[in-house]
Amino acid sequence: MCIGVPVQIIESGDLMALCHGRNGEERVNMMLIGAQPEGSWVLNFLGSAREVLSEQDALDINKALDGLHAIMAGETDVDIDSYFPGLG
Repeated sequence: MCIGVPVQIIESGDLMALCHGRNGEERVNMMLIGAQPEGSWVLNFLGSAREVLSEQDALDINKALDGLHAIMAGETDVDIDSYFPGLG
């Protein structure tokens, strides 16, 4: 399954940036959105940054991904409201 994942830029470059996210460190192609300052959050999809995120958006997306992981792992007592606030 291909899902965009929030990553935070730790070293910025014109075409590529070193980022850190839930999957560790990785190099992300920045050509679609342009260079961003260190500390910025971007949505990484298949190795390319697709959009700049606010820190709150990055937290919300990571929380939703945690919920998705819990559901896929077969947890039966997943608190949907805590993983997906605002959907209720």
